[in-house]
Amino acid sequence: MESRPFRPLFPLKSIQSSIAFAFSCLILIAIAATSLIGYRLSVAAVENNSKAYIAEVINQVNTNIQSYVDNMENISLLAMTNKDVKYYISSNSFIGSGERRPYEKRISDLFQSILYTRKDIASIMVFGYNGRFVSDRRITTLNPNARLEDQAWYRNAKRAGGKSVISAPHVQNVIQNEYRWVVSLSRELKNVDGLTADGIFLVDLNLNVINDLCSGIDLGRKGYVFIVDEDGNLVYHPQQQLLYSNLRSEKIEEVKRAASGTSFAADDAEGKRFYSVKETSFGWKIVGVAYEDDLIGYKSTLGNTILITVGAVAVSLLVSVVLSHRLSRPIRNLQKKMRMVEKGNFDVQAEVMQMNEIGQLARTFNMMVGQIKNLMSEIIDTQENKRKSELQALQAQINPHFLYNTLDSIVWMAEQKRHEEVVRMTSALAKLFRASITKDQELIPVRVELEHIRNYLLIQQMRYRDKLDYRLEFEDSVLNYKTLKILLQPFVENAIYHGIRNKPDIGTIAIRGMEKDDRIVFEIEDDGLGMTEEQLERIGEAGDGEFRSKGIGIANVDERIRLYFGPSYGIKIQSELAVGTLVTIAIPKLPLEAEVCKTTTAPIVPIEG
Repeated sequence: MESRPFRPLFPLKSIQSSIAFAFSCLILIAIAATSLIGYRLSVAAVENNSKAYIAEVINQVNTNIQSYVDNMENISLLAMTNKDVKYYISSNSFIGSGERRPYEKRISDLFQSILYTRKDIASIMVFGYNGRFVSDRRITTLNPNARLEDQAWYRNAKRAGGKSVISAPHVQNVIQNEYRWVVSLSRELKNVDGLTADGIFLVDLNLNVINDLCSGIDLGRKGYVFIVDEDGNLVYHPQQQLLYSNLRSEKIEEVKRAASGTSFAADDAEGKRFYSVKETSFGWKIVGVAYEDDLIGYKSTLGNTILITVGAVAVSLLVSVVLSHRLSRPIRNLQKKMRMVEKGNFDVQAEVMQMNEIGQLARTFNMMVGQIKNLMSEIIDTQENKRKSELQALQAQINPHFLYNTLDSIVWMAEQKRHEEVVRMTSALAKLFRASITKDQELIPVRVELEHIRNYLLIQQMRYRDKLDYRLEFEDSVLNYKTLKILLQPFVENAIYHGIRNKPDIGTIAIRGMEKDDRIVFEIEDDGLGMTEEQLERIGEAGDGEFRSKGIGIANVDERIRLYFGPSYGIKIQSELAVGTLVTIAIPKLPLEAEVCKTTTAPIVPIEG
């Protein structure tokens, strides 16, 4: 299965943006993680501290209420030990109706003295099983519609067997025309034997006392304390009327299940609340409630902290952008220098600011550019030397063997008294040598190259009289352009030696020069033996072998043309076996300079061989 290349989720086009993005991500992740961990640790610490604080406050409230109830029990003990109270309610006492008044007065005075010192007590009463009744008032009328046996405090006290019982808040209606909202402490008054009882002692406590004890507790802006009895009935709540009207709810069931000294949290529409529960010795549960947003009362501080954090993030991002810009600036400079080298400017040098990784990269780049510049200079020198070598090789085409054969032909013609032919061949040979030994220029006029090839063909025709014929067909306009020196001779020589010399009858070579668009085109066409496709392929691939002229290969001439004029110029060979070969040479139009035109001879008209 072919693997697909990796594509980043957020493709970035520069190192600067990559570094800035990476720094920003790292900073944001670090700040987010630190903020989250810090927030959770702060919340946990606040919750723990708040729970400890609430528990301490509730313990203090419990201590105060417990102390208050203990005082009420001490009052009940005072009543139990008072001989007048004991005798007055005792079933064994024989007090006539006329004798009750002194006892009632002394007991009322005792109770009044207690009320005088305790403003939190609404009333003190004693109900004997013998039907006698006494209170802190000298004249007290009981409510005929309120039966004692129906009162919860009365029943609970009898059931408790001498222990103090604290009732839930209720309306006390045992006294005629009085309806007070109180909490009652009731206790059965036992005899000395502890087996029998003579009556019920009752102390009604004003709820204002409990309200004062609980309302002064500071548990935040919305925090509060409430009290429930062992049955879950509310003893005190700051919003008790709303609870009774079902406009507010409380976690009473959870409070009933909670053990003393424990705490729990609850979520509702008002937010998260923390409950701390403490149970008294007489069954009440004192509950402290605190709201989370009150406990984390520094929300504005937390908001300012968030703003500071956001500001720190913005500054960090700005610093990351500045740092990434500073870190990537040497890379951008190096990239700029590389683009200049890409356009061919090898004289650039990257600035090495520091010897870090980027500085080492810039130093290596400078060394590389210098090496490339040197190599290119060497290549240019090599190619120039190669062209010169090619020209020298072409100039060496007239080798001693060719010279020997030509001179031998001249001697033979002289012996035959063919003086005119001797003059023509000697003159052509001299002109040929003169063209070969001129080394001052590589580009020559086309007319000079034409004169050179005409002298060469003249000599070859006189040597192969019955084998060779030729035609020179040049347009007049072509003669006023430049061409490479000794460009046509290698192909003419190949046509003679490989195409015509071994032909049984006479062969013809046609050499043409013409203009086509923006170039000069030369054609060397012969009707010799021709070549196969395999031979043509070997010429195109190697350029040497049997299709090599006496001095240089055809492919090398083609390379010489391309090196001098460019890759769009060169040689094209077409050949058909037993039909002939056509060589096409294309070069650009290079007009002659003014002084060249002045020194050249008159235009050469087309010549028939």
